[in-house]
Amino acid sequence: MKLYNYFRSSAAYRVRIALNLKGISWQHVGVHLLKAQHRAPEYLKLNPAGLVPTLVADDGAVLTQSLAIMEYLDDANLGDKPLLPPDPVDRAHVRGLALALACDVHPLNNVRVLNYITGELGASDAQKSAWLAHWMTLGLEAFEKTLAQSGSSGRFCFGDQPTMADCVLVPQMFSARRFNVDVSPYPRLVAIDEHCSTLPAFISAHPKNQPDFSP
Repeated sequence: MKLYNYFRSSAAYRVRIALNLKGISWQHVGVHLLKAQHRAPEYLKLNPAGLVPTLVADDGAVLTQSLAIMEYLDDANLGDKPLLPPDPVDRAHVRGLALALACDVHPLNNVRVLNYITGELGASDAQKSAWLAHWMTLGLEAFEKTLAQSGSSGRFCFGDQPTMADCVLVPQMFSARRFNVDVSPYPRLVAIDEHCSTLPAFISAHPKNQPDFSP
């Protein structure tokens, strides 16, 4: 499998974790967003949206959108471990957790959104930081409360096995710290993130451990 991704992309980071958790071998293909490689004609033929990640499966299938890719890995019974639990209600719960961050929080701190805010709308660096802190804080606070109310979290977001929700949470926590958002008010999230950071699948997927990493 080939994974077209960028080391700092939260969406690509999710898929790297998922592939590693499942023990699936994959080839890194770097698409540097800050160098506009995602807008190159050859990449747009592969992914017309010009986003990362893009997964090219062993059979040649081209898949986009991180959560869809992760569900494909489960649906195709690829790898060792499922990313979603078997019970329908539990599966919906884990999907809901993943979507809460992937759809309600991450898009608001995406590179293209930030570039539009500072470029087209002329926002200052201080205003950009305030924007980031507002939406991340709102999302992480709700996520923390959801875990507390569900009573189903353990070492991970759902019980004691990693799921799709953890694949999404860990990159979001990385992003929050990168933008100096205080995560200490969310002890469950911090504990889960710290536990994940000790596991090989998460360590290997970390941005600093990617071939295209640059400070």
